[in-house]
Amino acid sequence: MKVCNLASGSTGNCTYIGTENYNILIDLGKTKKYLVDKLSLIGVDYKDIDYVFLTHTHDDHTSAIRTFLKNHKAKLVITQKMFMELKDISDLNIIIYEEHPEIENLDIKSYVMSHDTNDIRSFVITENEKSLVYITDTGYVNSKYFKNFKGKNTYFIESNHDIEMLTHGPYPEWLQKRVLSDFGHLSNKFAGIYLSKLIDENTKNILLLHLSEKNNTESCALDTVKEALSDSEFSFDKIKCAKPNDISEVYII
Repeated sequence: MKVCNLASGSTGNCTYIGTENYNILIDLGKTKKYLVDKLSLIGVDYKDIDYVFLTHTHDDHTSAIRTFLKNHKAKLVITQKMFMELKDISDLNIIIYEEHPEIENLDIKSYVMSHDTNDIRSFVITENEKSLVYITDTGYVNSKYFKNFKGKNTYFIESNHDIEMLTHGPYPEWLQKRVLSDFGHLSNKFAGIYLSKLIDENTKNILLLHLSEKNNTESCALDTVKEALSDSEFSFDKIKCAKPNDISEVYII
């Protein structure tokens, strides 16, 4: 499995996953031109995308749905609640699921997260006994899922803000409360805490997603997460940050 984040942040989100059978995108939150150009950098023709999975329906995850998928063979894979929230998609190729998407020759599981939207999902995608855990835009991670997320090869996980920077930053109080709430975003601190409970000797890579441009920095996110992991049984420092307008390295899982 080949994985590359194409963009991550409040200005747009998208990740490419290539399996033995399919070319997949998670979210379409940038312009079609941006996505086509970034896919070409990793040798993928956008016309070869087979499936697009959505985490949720906020604009920074869905803005290119119409332009990218109109007259495209790719199928949009969403829940019923997401379908009801999205507009002007009835002419697209759509697969609706409730618990887990059912795609032949693709091992993908979805898990309900907590955000200020009607439905938001994280994903675990597995191939050849190696898994990617993909978690973004959530106020917390329910402990009942720890067994499903534990001991995986690669983690793409939100590390949105530094709590001190947020509470002393430019956001109004109502927005600070929204970000800090159970329906907001994961802080660096809690991204580190969750990872400390999940990683083990099988873990090879961690990519931090959705860093706030106003309430976080790459160095702050990395330092905070590494500090949390240093106290765990499996100390781990191979961690990088996704960028809002550039691709990550290509991870081979």
